[in-house]
Amino acid sequence: MVGRISTAMVLAAGLGTRLRPITDTIPKPLVEVGGRTMLDRSLDLAVAAGVERAVVNVHYLADRIVAHCRGRERPEIVISDETDCLLETGGGVVRALPLLGGEPFLLLNADTFWVEMGRSNLAAMIEAFDPARMDIMLMLCRLSDTTGHVGGGDFLVDETGRLMRAADRSDPDALLYAGASIYNPAIFEGAAAEPHSLNLYYDRAQEAGRLFGHVMEDGHWFTVGTPEALPAAEARLRELGGASGN
Repeated sequence: MVGRISTAMVLAAGLGTRLRPITDTIPKPLVEVGGRTMLDRSLDLAVAAGVERAVVNVHYLADRIVAHCRGRERPEIVISDETDCLLETGGGVVRALPLLGGEPFLLLNADTFWVEMGRSNLAAMIEAFDPARMDIMLMLCRLSDTTGHVGGGDFLVDETGRLMRAADRSDPDALLYAGASIYNPAIFEGAAAEPHSLNLYYDRAQEAGRLFGHVMEDGHWFTVGTPEALPAAEARLRELGGASGN
């Protein structure tokens, strides 16, 4: 059922060092691409999929992000404060667990996004997630459906939807992780809120046969890693009609 996952976490605590000097004064999630911040683009995608509540973690230029979140009407936003210590992706999620609740939740990056060209890709992924068989489901995209990505793919998917890491990232069948995922919170039991990567949980889920993927359909994915990448992203957004006001 669409919307059965109503809580999301948005990772917005990173330093954005590769996007300097822009990020000397603006946190990367608040950098505008095509007239809209990357954070708002991620939150808009979550709302379109039925998310009612989002936990946003903050560290670098945290006050700017907190103030920006106050200006949104939807979803309801709760802040997970990491200003004392940057916890990386895994530690950030563990710290936020009391705010996320005991049900499966959606996780989004605040510095990547995509433009929909059909139905909500997140809603489709939520429908496909089966906590009885899955610990983690990652949204994936084809390299041909991306702008700004440098490099190859991350995962291979089998006929059942299970994932394995691509041994050769140049493999033409390798798919890119699109910065959106669903987690069963039980997999974090016993984990400490200290700096570590979510890759640890990917590996555990893969070994258990419980790491699955959902391939994005009817969408185009964006990442903006450097100031030089901004013009290309904005030009592609205009072509797709995804710039603000289109």
